Amino acid sequence: MTDPYRVADAPAEPTHPATDRLRPLLWVVLVVSLAANAALTTVLDNQWAGSACGLLAVLCAGTLVARHRRAR
Repeated sequence: MTDPYRVADAPAEPTHPATDRLRPLLWVVLVVSLAANAALTTVLDNQWAGSACGLLAVLCAGTLVARHRRAR
């Protein structure tokens, strides 16, 4: 007979392969776009390309935050 008051361990949530590949890719794109933003705006003085890289960095950071909050 099973004990109805016993708390069993919750089964582990399955991980999706696409989810596991997306997070490291977002981190790599974030770091590269931040470095490109800094290099393009300071060294090469190219404001348009630097702004595009900055926008990409903001989008990657926002996606990482949203995915983290959704997984909690």
